[in-house]
Amino acid sequence: MSSERVVALVMATEVIDKDRFQKVFEALETRKTLLTNCTEIWKKLSSHFSSLEESLLQKSKALDSKIEALDSETKKTLEALEQREKSIPERESAAIARVQEQKEAALAEFEKTGTSNLGLAEALRSYCRKMDSPGLLRFLVAKRKESPVLLRAEISLSIAESVDPARLILDAMEDFINQKSAKGGVPDRRWACGMMLQAHFPATDSSEKAPVVASSIGERAYGVAEAWKAKMDDKESGGFGPAEATMFLQLVAGFGLRSRFEEEFLRKLVLDFPSRKEMPKLAASLGFGEKMGDIIDELVKNGKEIEAIYFASESGLTERFPPLSLLKSYLRNSRRNATTILKNGHYSAAATEEASVLELNSIKAIIKCVEDHKLEAEFTLDSLKKRLTQLEKAKADRKKNMAATSKPQNKRGRGGSGGGPPNFRPSKAGRPSNSYPSYGRRGPPPTGPAPPTRYSGVAAYNYPSQNAYEGPPPTSFASPYGAHSQNPTAPLPQPYAFKPEDMGAGGVRAGGSYGGQTGYGAYDYGAASQPTYPPSYPQ
Repeated sequence: MSSERVVALVMATEVIDKDRFQKVFEALETRKTLLTNCTEIWKKLSSHFSSLEESLLQKSKALDSKIEALDSETKKTLEALEQREKSIPERESAAIARVQEQKEAALAEFEKTGTSNLGLAEALRSYCRKMDSPGLLRFLVAKRKESPVLLRAEISLSIAESVDPARLILDAMEDFINQKSAKGGVPDRRWACGMMLQAHFPATDSSEKAPVVASSIGERAYGVAEAWKAKMDDKESGGFGPAEATMFLQLVAGFGLRSRFEEEFLRKLVLDFPSRKEMPKLAASLGFGEKMGDIIDELVKNGKEIEAIYFASESGLTERFPPLSLLKSYLRNSRRNATTILKNGHYSAAATEEASVLELNSIKAIIKCVEDHKLEAEFTLDSLKKRLTQLEKAKADRKKNMAATSKPQNKRGRGGSGGGPPNFRPSKAGRPSNSYPSYGRRGPPPTGPAPPTRYSGVAAYNYPSQNAYEGPPPTSFASPYGAHSQNPTAPLPQPYAFKPEDMGAGGVRAGGSYGGQTGYGAYDYGAASQPTYPPSYPQ
């Protein structure tokens, strides 16, 4: 390369500014990034506006369809109103004819000398046509023990024959409340009023319409309910019992007084007596809505899973509260409580009896609940029914043995026969140091310590949803009064050998009204007339 060219390159290099070129490249890179960001933002905006347009189009179509449906429904409603308006004269004529018929029937009843010669149905209709609530109450009370089934079958038809059924029922309720004292009531009248209430206002779900009540009758019903509540709020009354709580809620639901009382007060009545067989339907008809789930949650927390199943089924919440899961939980809790009773009672005769009754009633409640809700395919009952048979047989055996040991022994003669020496009675032996005295028996005390009472009526048994539910091996029933002797040194099998790992937390009551019922018929308001109420599940 010539020296001239070298000199030219050196001069060109000196003329070019490197920093300037670097800044130009950086500016180009910044513009490139900006263009890329703008492109992405434009794409996002374009996609967003497209989705908005599509959403608005869909909403517009939905709105158009709703407008069309509303127009169609409005047209149908207007046509129905027009038809009703045209039918008003005909309906007026029918109503006038019905009133005239009832008037003539009532006058005819007044002309009769009495109801002593009438049959049950005719007598009921006679009192209802006359609007004679005191006479109707007396008649129902008098016939309660004679024919309660027939009364329940006829009372609804008879009340419908009255001129004003709602007023007839309110007259009866006022008579009952006026005669009710703070410390006690009139059980027979309470039962009769309850049957009248249920006959005219049966517990229904919220989808079914209750009989229409005039506003004046509704106001009067509110006054009756307030007077009733005031008496039950008295400190000496002790509050509502199960029968009266059911009646009160029936009155509130039937006469449309739901909004006139505090929701917490009504909810408390439901939670206090959930085992009443009409309570699930009453709770649904009162319209607790979303709070029905809270009520069922409370029942489950209190160990009332069986009641929770009925409430969930009635309110359509079985997906949130699966019946199968609640049944298994109830079974686990009942086993756990039976074991606790036995351990705390040191496996005594009283503890064995109490645990047996608890388990017996729990099994009955489960079987009834499964059959009511058609859950046999999901919850097998064969093993429970076998267990139920075993418990009932063991209970019968205990009663027989207790009856046998309580019989007095024949007295032995004090003198010999045939002139022989007198047969002297041996000296009285000391009582053995155990808690089970040998009633009606004499003789030397046992040589060893008295064994604890066995629950020998329990055989090895497996429940559903539990690995093993074992009892002691088959053996003869050991009486709590020492009727049998056995080797005191032999190891004693533990009765009711529940496995602790199979037991869940929670409590369970000894029974409930669902377990002992054979049907879901009309409730008996007189069942709660005793000073203390029976267990929730009949024994």
